Amino acid sequence: MIISHMAHTITMIENGTLLRLMTWLSPAFPVGAFSYSHGIEQAIHQGLIHDRRSLEDWLIDILKDGSGWNDAVLFVQGHHIARAESDLADLADLAEAMTSSRERHMETMLQGEAFLTAARAWPNPILERLPSKLANPIAVGALAGAHNIEIEAGLCAFLHGFISNLVQGAVRLIPLGQRDGVAILAQLESEILSCSSKAAKSTLDDLGSCAVVSDITAMCHETQYSRVFRS
Repeated sequence: MIISHMAHTITMIENGTLLRLMTWLSPAFPVGAFSYSHGIEQAIHQGLIHDRRSLEDWLIDILKDGSGWNDAVLFVQGHHIARAESDLADLADLAEAMTSSRERHMETMLQGEAFLTAARAWPNPILERLPSKLANPIAVGALAGAHNIEIEAGLCAFLHGFISNLVQGAVRLIPLGQRDGVAILAQLESEILSCSSKAAKSTLDDLGSCAVVSDITAMCHETQYSRVFRS
């Protein structure tokens, strides 16, 4: 249900849907997200991220021009295809081919596999016809579509979970205080909403990243001598 009031538009979802999204995108959901830094560990090691402001700027770039944006587009396409009950195989191959490094590939594919395994607690026919290997944003988007979850609500929850995980990793590595971590999440609310709104109208033609430094740090992390995270 959409309610418009003056200059603001508020999307309202049912409590059951909200509860399901909170569970699926919770840090406690068994996909192992806590073990991945998405290259941020290497960026901190190189001094590229060193305080609250530099972390915030890094995350905004990922959402606007990097892997966060591409994941949002893939989520949307997975959602559309699931609702249309079409074949996800071509989209799955495209997403896997787009991963920019070995660790990014491992991160998205293993999380996608773990998500679908855990999501069997909510029986749905789509689980029997999905490809055996599926990148995480497509897995979450497809299941959200199959469960009739509104696309922007699903996107907001997905991107918030993604960013929250990176913030928590950085809080430990820089280190930052928990208050700084929460302040970053508060500051990025508008960026997550903007990315979700834009991506909800996207097509595969909108895929593309220019967050090159983020991709390079993910590659460098593969050979980092001492590390806490898997990516």
